[in-house]
Amino acid sequence: MPSMVVVGLQWGDEGKGKIVDYLSEKADVVARYQGGHNAGHTVVINNEKFVLHLIPSGILYKDKLCLIGNGVVVDPAALIEEINGLRDRGIEAGKNLFLSKNAHLIMPYHIVIDKENERLRGSKSIGTTGRGIGPAYCDKIGRGGIRVADLLQPAVFKEKLNANLVHMNFMFENFYKTSPLNADSIFKEYMEHAEKLSPYIADTDILVNDMISKQKNILCEGAQGTLLDIDHGTYPYVTSSNPIAGGACTGLGIGPTKISKVLGVVKAYTTRVGSGPFPTEIKDSLGETIREKGGEYGATTGRPRRCGWLDMVILRHSARINGLTGIAITKLDILDGMKSLKICTSYRHNGKIYTEFPKEMNVFDECEPVYEEVSGWNASTLGTTEFKKLPRAAKAYVREIEKLMGVKAQIISTGQRRDELILLKNQF
Repeated sequence: MPSMVVVGLQWGDEGKGKIVDYLSEKADVVARYQGGHNAGHTVVINNEKFVLHLIPSGILYKDKLCLIGNGVVVDPAALIEEINGLRDRGIEAGKNLFLSKNAHLIMPYHIVIDKENERLRGSKSIGTTGRGIGPAYCDKIGRGGIRVADLLQPAVFKEKLNANLVHMNFMFENFYKTSPLNADSIFKEYMEHAEKLSPYIADTDILVNDMISKQKNILCEGAQGTLLDIDHGTYPYVTSSNPIAGGACTGLGIGPTKISKVLGVVKAYTTRVGSGPFPTEIKDSLGETIREKGGEYGATTGRPRRCGWLDMVILRHSARINGLTGIAITKLDILDGMKSLKICTSYRHNGKIYTEFPKEMNVFDECEPVYEEVSGWNASTLGTTEFKKLPRAAKAYVREIEKLMGVKAQIISTGQRRDELILLKNQF
């Protein structure tokens, strides 16, 4: 039975939530391997919208094992709020959700650092959500982090908290010129979180590998997208972890030989939220039209997404980095009614043509897209469930994406709802 990774191929917001939700029907385990609650997966079931931040999309099915892996950074209050929110809507996570002991905690001082660093960057701000994600990963890598397992040992937690606050409060008072944080109040707050979360805390690496040994279907999901990867994205305008497929191995404790499929999710156009280079961005009214039609606003923050044409340079980069076995194309229906479409096939910079993604961000920022123009279609694709029923130009658009990426489309999403898609190849 396959263990597969679903990964975003652009700057996030590709519609991974819907694809994971659809695939979860035949999965036995749905596991989140990186990121924090700064990203959201939106799923629409029977016209009811669910926005999930930390909990895997598979929780919307009653019989799926849902894991939050060690690669995730967790704000306990945010996770509890999400659990309670699902419970209020009739979805009980109690028996199916497990949180890795090795996942790192987002602490109140991480949120302060995140916001203050953005303030000090001024016009060069990265565009973080201010939720402490990056600073929590910094502490993890710097070996000063506090992990979920520490919640179960109050004395250990308190010792680590006190040690961290010594230098954190010194920095707050002397560098940021902000008020120090109180150790006792933080300790009390997090012990209350510990009581509520203790039933969910487990050795998730053991759980997932046990399910693999039993030949169960494993579905691994990340947040964000390949171009926001800390190593392979548009650094420094990236997240602080590895959304790429390889991140599933380190973020869940699964050996690379256990991964059999990698499905890349690509939106039929391109969006990104926050700051950073975006060569194919449409800066006129057409970009605004796509934003409104596609509902391109952050699921977590509500921030408007920048919209642009499909970019094959970054998609070829993403295909190579992730080792794709197939792609899922989303939001094809948003392009309905457009007379013509543009696909970026290369970049031009100072007379030089780039067919590969340039690693020098100052160069990337100044690149001009070289476009191929293709025909649009007037007919509606919304809700189409068979490829043969798509308009001729829509089918040609899909085939052109496959040709330019060198990867076959296996799923095409034609609307928000779970059943609005075309399945070209079974994944499980």
